[in-house]
Amino acid sequence: MSHKRIPKRKAAIAVGGVAALGAAALLLPNANASQDGGNSTAAAPKTLKAADASDLASQLENLLGDAFAGSYYDSEQQQLVINVVNVSGDDNNVIVQAKKAGAQVRQVENSTAELKAASRTLKTEATIPGTAWAVDPRTNKILVTADSTVTGSKWDQLESTVQSLGAGMATIKKSAGTFKTFASGGDAIFGGGARCSLGFNVTAGDGSPAFLTAGHCGVAAEQWSDSEDGAPIGTVDQATFPGEGDFALVKYDDPAVEAPSEVNLGQQTVQITEAAEATVGTQVFRMGSTTGLSDGQVLGLDATVNYPEGTVTGLIQTNVCAEPGDSGGSLFTQDGLALGLTSGGSGDCTVGGETFFQPVTTALAAVGATLGEAGAGAGAGGGEAGAGGEAGAGEEAGAGAGEEAGAGAGEEAGAGEEAGAGAGAGAGEEAGAGQEAGVGEVAGGQEAGVGEEAGGEKAGAGAEDQTGAGAEDNSGLNH
Repeated sequence: MSHKRIPKRKAAIAVGGVAALGAAALLLPNANASQDGGNSTAAAPKTLKAADASDLASQLENLLGDAFAGSYYDSEQQQLVINVVNVSGDDNNVIVQAKKAGAQVRQVENSTAELKAASRTLKTEATIPGTAWAVDPRTNKILVTADSTVTGSKWDQLESTVQSLGAGMATIKKSAGTFKTFASGGDAIFGGGARCSLGFNVTAGDGSPAFLTAGHCGVAAEQWSDSEDGAPIGTVDQATFPGEGDFALVKYDDPAVEAPSEVNLGQQTVQITEAAEATVGTQVFRMGSTTGLSDGQVLGLDATVNYPEGTVTGLIQTNVCAEPGDSGGSLFTQDGLALGLTSGGSGDCTVGGETFFQPVTTALAAVGATLGEAGAGAGAGGGEAGAGGEAGAGEEAGAGAGEEAGAGAGEEAGAGEEAGAGAGAGAGEEAGAGQEAGVGEVAGGQEAGVGEEAGGEKAGAGAEDQTGAGAEDNSGLNH
């Protein structure tokens, strides 16, 4: 049986958190960029796209050495901010080069080595189920998060450990929910009664077509189907969970299957060109089989999460919402970079919460697969909007169709979730370019605007169809 990809089903693009998260229901990955005037001096911070900021950060990390103390992307100013320590002043040629390369440079107290040492202390003395920590370069501290199960002596242990790190090294945040993997019993792709979401299509090391999903999905079942009672379409080849990551490689059983390099949003697809490292502050999008499309920002890197099943390290921390059934789903950027696979977190798409993702680059290296232009492609992200979620009278339901993917384990997806469209997606991009000796070429500047509304469709008793059509569908897309 030949599968071009996981079968499409009509799905609502979830807006359970549209007002809170400002989720763009439709993306504009191919929008045209305008040229920056470029009147600033060589030392002034350059306007950069998030992807170019990530590349520049990697180059500057190597250039700065021990002086480098993290970086983040200022999405409002579209600038890369580099943290440095032990700077001697204007005669420090390394810092001069960093500024000439286009980064904004600021001096901070905590070095990368000190932050890593503090993380090791937390691992040794505070590995408590329901806790997580990651370095936040915007505050130059470790952000420690404890869910609602961390109380009493557990909370005292965590608090005393954080205090032992010293003033200005870490902060504690309480989460109202509980940390769990976002797996679910229900529909989508199935394995052993479990449900998750397909992340990105890839090419395995032996040249066969495959896809990445969450590792806790891969250890839950060996074979996966695209329907509840259907025949298997893929078999787990490798899976890691818990431990140093949460990822699995599933090979398609049909070697002739076509695995497109894209994430399917329903009425449009985002072409995935390559895997990339995440940068704190970058706007990111997640597609999952339960809640569809949501967006948010990267909050921290190299996060450690203590799930009930065990500790997972090396994750990306975000404020993008997710729910059971979204596990393994795609985390990507507007311009088509694959960043992560949904692992778990707390909260939902009504109240929000913390969500953690497996970096795609790490997963690819571990399983020996390639993605995007280097491989067979990426991403049948997407799926049905909520398990049992209906658009009742007066509720708005999105008009998009997601691509069903995934599998997972354990919990029911919430029913009656409001799904929908109407989130703005617009254009407003800028592009600049610059090249500095010893650093490399930096192309920059893309900003997703919010000036254009995505067309919506009201569902429910007597609801009026307001879906746009043709060139005047108000989706912000070029027809």
